[in-house]
Amino acid sequence: MKVKRTLLAMGFAMGSMVAMAPAPALADITVRFGPPPVRHEVVPVLPSGWVWVPGYWNYNGHRYVWVSGHRVRAHHGAHWVPHRWVEDRGRWRMERGHWDR
Repeated sequence: MKVKRTLLAMGFAMGSMVAMAPAPALADITVRFGPPPVRHEVVPVLPSGWVWVPGYWNYNGHRYVWVSGHRVRAHHGAHWVPHRWVEDRGRWRMERGHWDR
């Protein structure tokens, strides 16, 4: 029984340390050429409390890859700002989607 409690305490301590570790920051993506045109997606009817995150072109280091839209739980008092690519002095930079109040 004592071993079981010790293992449980060790697991809790390790989980706490992992939870406190900082998450790696998303690296800014900059590309020399712009993305393809945005694909048309059919947005399904969403239940109350859900919002649609539109699809977008992501760059994987070699080419653009389409990430399909999907639904996420709404954040009370906030709206979703979609991912987008912005041209900046001949380079394209991705602004990641985020919640905004």
